[in-house]
Amino acid sequence: GRPEQVDAEAFARYVDTAADGLFRTMLGGRSGEILAKAYLVPGHDLSYERTWFVDAGDDVAGMLSGYGADVHRSSDDGVLVRAAGVHAVRMIGFAMFARGLFSFINALPADDWYVQAVAVDPRFRGSGIGSLLLDHAETLARSSDAARLALDVAVTNDGARRLYERRGMAIEATSPGVPFGADLRVQRMTKAL
Repeated sequence: GRPEQVDAEAFARYVDTAADGLFRTMLGGRSGEILAKAYLVPGHDLSYERTWFVDAGDDVAGMLSGYGADVHRSSDDGVLVRAAGVHAVRMIGFAMFARGLFSFINALPADDWYVQAVAVDPRFRGSGIGSLLLDHAETLARSSDAARLALDVAVTNDGARRLYERRGMAIEATSPGVPFGADLRVQRMTKAL
């Protein structure tokens, strides 16, 4: 990704799609603006430095965001809070409400390379772009000497889970639920490299 507004807006759209609307739930109606603002800042998990796009002419056809566990541990967690400004109150409240889910997501073994988000524009689904992005994730993981590729998929996202299974990934664990949000659970899928 490039530190440019057009990429920032695409990132915000795709990362929320990949997270099945979790960012909209956490950040509210200004989630796209907040995510785009955070994307433009280097040194954290949501940064342009951790993002790759597939272009189709003038359109973005898909996006991958990911990082090694070592990068995640050194990431500046305050960027999203600063980008949210006064809206951080909602985010912090939601994070406390869903702390079991977030603790699960943030638990990365030292030798994992984590796919934070992979999303394909609906117009390009079924064209192999998702596989291309996952191939790139595996290449990045191997080049960083990771032993495994890891990602989280919503328990309700059967299509994505089937794609990951076809790619050799297996479910390792399921996150705890969120009070009054039974569908807000994810499954950790991994693949040895």
